[in-house]
Amino acid sequence: MKAMITVVTGASGHIGSNLIRALAAQRRKVRALQHVNRRNIEGLDVEIVPGDVCHPDSLRKAFEGADIVYHLAARISLESNDYLVLEPINVTGVKNVVEACIDCKVKRLVHFSSIHAFIQESIGKPIDETCPLVEPKNCPPYDRTKAAGEKIVYDAMERGLNAVVISPTAVIGPYDWEPSFLGEALLNLARGKMPALVQGGFDWVDVRDVVAGALAAEKKAPAGAKYLLSGQYASVCDLAVLVEEIMGTPAPKMVMPKWLAFVGAPFMAGFARMTGNRPLYTSASVKALRDGQDVSHNKATRELGYEPRPLRQTLVDTFKWFHESGYLQRPVKSK
Repeated sequence: MKAMITVVTGASGHIGSNLIRALAAQRRKVRALQHVNRRNIEGLDVEIVPGDVCHPDSLRKAFEGADIVYHLAARISLESNDYLVLEPINVTGVKNVVEACIDCKVKRLVHFSSIHAFIQESIGKPIDETCPLVEPKNCPPYDRTKAAGEKIVYDAMERGLNAVVISPTAVIGPYDWEPSFLGEALLNLARGKMPALVQGGFDWVDVRDVVAGALAAEKKAPAGAKYLLSGQYASVCDLAVLVEEIMGTPAPKMVMPKWLAFVGAPFMAGFARMTGNRPLYTSASVKALRDGQDVSHNKATRELGYEPRPLRQTLVDTFKWFHESGYLQRPVKSK
């Protein structure tokens, strides 16, 4: 019997690093599309194939003989003027992936979208899979490109592509090698390098729970299904208090209202360009902050058995991994 081949694009990213390990633990034959680096997946029992979602020929080579494709490759940006940087990967890249899936007769595509693809303002109800996708007007470029990429997948479904869509919220957790924007924010809090907090918060979800939900969707979901994989809402202030309890680092005392953070965002961006670092926040990231809005994972729980773990446990495990991997000198204080 021929072994089933599973291909992962974006395998070296945060979610990809965890997904590759979960697939390898199931002893599946895994093919990882490698574009920039392979640090996150070296030493694992996977086939590494050079490729780029911007190059259709490399995708067809990578997908040849594949049964399942997990499409995670994407570019994330918190900047408000990065559409031209994001579009080739988040939009055209998705088009290239779905066309390669169709050409190679892939049996199922699991496409990773994002909570940012949803309209979230003034909807008067919890965010769930029935909420519409954002339109270009007045939306940050990342949100627009993720929504546009998702629509490409739906169009391909009309042509017979068997696909499911996964939409995680704010992903945190171990194996965050780069680290991600959110991982870097957690490190800044743990190191005492966050001078002030901003009002609002996110729905935070453990990367391992996202992977578990995606694996369940691959096996259980009907073609065309979409699942919002959320975790637990916490304000930035509540998160800082949890970090203080876990790491012993005092939470910042200053809390800025969102309007003041908007005013300061251009100065943050300018200072970051001068120093070569990421800005602590941008106008797009401030806009993404919510005030206690409910993000429902009821559909995923009902149909996939999805159950996210407590936020505190995620933070403990994340900081343990950061410490063991050399990102943090201070060990975890609280278990």
